[in-house]
Amino acid sequence: MAWTEITGRKYRRDGLRYASHLTDAEWELIEPLLPPAARLGRPRETDLRAVVNAILYMASTGCQWRQLPKKFPPYSTVQGYFYAWSREGVFANIR
Repeated sequence: MAWTEITGRKYRRDGLRYASHLTDAEWELIEPLLPPAARLGRPRETDLRAVVNAILYMASTGCQWRQLPKKFPPYSTVQGYFYAWSREGVFANIR
């Protein structure tokens, strides 16, 4: 698909570490759709934006869980969120 001058500027991925990373505007749309942290237990320490970026990286590259670059959270953490969100229908709400 060829980009026009207007759409090309709108969808540029400059300044992002990977092309699959979310822009700030995209993150503002997705963040409210993610489940909140549990009220009980340990506070959440994982950055959910990094988890979503890791899932998008895997979807765009086709890499295996264990092959996630070290810049992302541990693969087991990303995998846990991915399976939980899949069961809970979180991805179905993000369109």
